[in-house]
Amino acid sequence: MGTEQKGRSAEKLGVVFTVRVIEGGEQGFLDLYDRIRKSVSRTPGHIVERLGEPVDDSRQWVITSEWETAEHFFAWQQSEEHRALVAPLRQWVDSTQSLRFRVVKETLGVSS
Repeated sequence: MGTEQKGRSAEKLGVVFTVRVIEGGEQGFLDLYDRIRKSVSRTPGHIVERLGEPVDDSRQWVITSEWETAEHFFAWQQSEEHRALVAPLRQWVDSTQSLRFRVVKETLGVSS
């Protein structure tokens, strides 16, 4: 099942990655995220990446990304470059969770 985008079918993958940053570790986490973000932006199949900051005191940050296909994401995730980039993450976070899903419906905003 794919999404319709301007007359073509696509099998996009969405990824939600939550991290609970340790108390006082925000700047270290943000510095590391900038390195990861720059790397992923050059990756084939990557569409968009977003970082969400908590609005409460939960220290729960959210990273969302969208990929052209699951194969693109898993190729990047399993690469040596990715492993080396995310290895230092453990020093700034005390828990993580990753969710992956096929995009089956999408609503785009109306531009004026």
